[in-house]
Amino acid sequence: MTPADPLPRAESAPQQTITLSGIAVDAEDSSGTSRRILHPVSLVIDQQRTAVIGANGSGKSTFLRVIAGLLSPAAGELSFSPQTPRTGFIFSNPQAQLIMPVVGEDIDFSLRRLIRSPRERAQRVAEILASVDLADRVDSSIYDLSSGERQKVALAGVLATQPGLVLADEPTTLLDLRNAAEFQRRLLTLSAPLIYATHDLDFASAADRVIVFDSGRIIADGEPRAAVAAYRERALSED
Repeated sequence: MTPADPLPRAESAPQQTITLSGIAVDAEDSSGTSRRILHPVSLVIDQQRTAVIGANGSGKSTFLRVIAGLLSPAAGELSFSPQTPRTGFIFSNPQAQLIMPVVGEDIDFSLRRLIRSPRERAQRVAEILASVDLADRVDSSIYDLSSGERQKVALAGVLATQPGLVLADEPTTLLDLRNAAEFQRRLLTLSAPLIYATHDLDFASAADRVIVFDSGRIIADGEPRAAVAAYRERALSED
């Protein structure tokens, strides 16, 4: 996939506006000393597809985890409009979020809060797996799947919850070129707003907006071409 590839747009879910006001995050090192890993961030995100890029340890994952509610900030406020959405989070390693040992059981587990009837859940499991081309894997062990298939099961589990916002933290890191391209396309055509961290600059360039982190601070934010260029310049000029 290249930035020039035409990407079909799914019908968008209701627009979400995410507002971060002075959000900062601290962490303790091995000696117990607190240090700031995300310096105060104030911005509004209302795009359908937002990419987050930067070097390892730059603050990308921390930023996503705060938005997802997986990490509490040391300072600042986070708000959503019109309301706090149900959020789905996709990790770089699908093993971090696959709970049950069998594919169908894992999707069923995600549906239990939404659908009480076992029969209705089974029907929905079949529909969701078919949507990610895994209809024939409903009874398979997750340990028998390829990395690409496991990541699609992870995505299916997220989609089962009908999220109003999807966050993905380097979701194609463990995938080969073919599977990465397919998975990127699936993410970019979701109906729910998407915020994703990635090292793949072509993938980032397919977003509507790119936010660049360096040492816990935002150093560029805007349309993809300019933001990616700023990141390249910063990364390649460092000694």
